[in-house]
Amino acid sequence: MQDPGLWVFGYGSLMWNPGFAFEERVLATLPGYARTFCMRSIHHRGTSAEPGLVLALDVHPETECHGLAFSVHRDRAEPTLEYLRERELISSAYLEKVLQIALQDGRQVAAVAYVVDPDHVQYCGGLPLDEQAGIIATAVGGRGPNTEYLYNTVSHLDELGIEDAELSWLAGKVRQIAD
Repeated sequence: MQDPGLWVFGYGSLMWNPGFAFEERVLATLPGYARTFCMRSIHHRGTSAEPGLVLALDVHPETECHGLAFSVHRDRAEPTLEYLRERELISSAYLEKVLQIALQDGRQVAAVAYVVDPDHVQYCGGLPLDEQAGIIATAVGGRGPNTEYLYNTVSHLDELGIEDAELSWLAGKVRQIAD
């Protein structure tokens, strides 16, 4: 296979709704970051009046995040980056970074990843899980209910064989609240 023009690391909705054409999709690990509901969503899964929560990569030096890496053909690299920037940088709460990831097959590649800016007003790292569940159970934004985002992410993690005990617990708790 020809060298891709771009690798993209997905850990949340990009895993189940990338929105761009890719050549290859591989399980991958990003060291030093955790997937957490640490960003208030005022566009996609909530509103300014009633923010929801979305996942973000938050710096946690002693952990790692398991997700998917997508390779994008060099001819599609620029349009893909334009699409991702429009989608992910809507409120400047994410920072676009190029980080080293380990692919399941042993390759090490540099990938674009969207990491939360801990200095941004939407950052809310460290919220108790019960509080997260209460927010997710009721928030709705431009892309739909916050519950849908959580359930889709957990479902796809399960399909990929990626364990995330915190998100599984949240999905169960949110179902209790929402039902």
